[in-house]
Amino acid sequence: MKVLVTGPDGVLGSNLVRELLSREYEVSVMLLEGAKSPTLDGLNITRFYGNILNPDTLSEPFKDKDVIIHCAANTSVYPSRNEFVNRVNIEGSQNVIDKVLEYNIKQLIYVGTANSFGYGSMDAPGIEGNPYASEHYGLDYMDSKQKTQELVLKSVKEDGLPAIVVNPTFMIGPYDSTPSSGAMIMAVHNGKVVACPPGGKNFIAVKDAAIGIANAITMGEIGECYIIGNVNMTYKEAFVMIATTIGAKPPKMKFGSFMVKFYGSMSSFFASVFRYTPTLTRQMADVSCDEHYYSPEKARRELALPQTPIEDAVKECYKWFGENGLLDKK
Repeated sequence: MKVLVTGPDGVLGSNLVRELLSREYEVSVMLLEGAKSPTLDGLNITRFYGNILNPDTLSEPFKDKDVIIHCAANTSVYPSRNEFVNRVNIEGSQNVIDKVLEYNIKQLIYVGTANSFGYGSMDAPGIEGNPYASEHYGLDYMDSKQKTQELVLKSVKEDGLPAIVVNPTFMIGPYDSTPSSGAMIMAVHNGKVVACPPGGKNFIAVKDAAIGIANAITMGEIGECYIIGNVNMTYKEAFVMIATTIGAKPPKMKFGSFMVKFYGSMSSFFASVFRYTPTLTRQMADVSCDEHYYSPEKARRELALPQTPIEDAVKECYKWFGENGLLDKK
């Protein structure tokens, strides 16, 4: 089985590539020209260089592949409206779709996001098929991922695209070199979390997400979507759990929605004046005040999605940070 992964050097891609190799698949990756990918060093993979915005660069990587796992995306949330985010996530993914059809590739697995479905409460978490409910945040990242999911599903129906959509929630684990999701752990480690916002979200160990996505190659149904998640937690529960797991001090305060949104508004204002990227924007403040809870029951049932305790994922992430000298960086 010949599998190509786009966007392979993020926290998900780095774990996914390792999971695919453990199954003895012939794994190739497509990176941007000049990209440094330390989390992939030493692995038995074939590297291609291309850009999903340039269809001509996709021909060589896609040729003779059985499966394409499309992880590549622009996840920037600042500025909230960003045409480049739309181009990469929508136009770039359309180019991927076109190449899959052109080369008669057996399967495309599109890595979307759980936010493309309406979120729910602890008692009634969001499921596949819930109407999109995040448009009011005004984030091109969220909107573009939902529009791309629609493109994929439309092509399944109209063009016979052999595609499956996987929708991860918030993933934590090793090989997070940026760091991305691991920034939450770093903030607790560095004592920078003084208060918790009132909302919450769904968390999953990134290694579990990688297994679920790899399982989709043989277990998933064409045209179906699968929320790849595990446990729903409030931010207070999550920060306390992280602090307890890594031996740090947990935040003692909980801010109300007004305070969080006010801080986000001020942060966005000063960032626009002094031209820097804020740690919290008004849009992300809005997100953090809501309950983004989801049910992964369908993926558990149909993709044999594992459910490793999130504490274990935090330990692995924290250990990896330590081994790679990231805990010393403030």
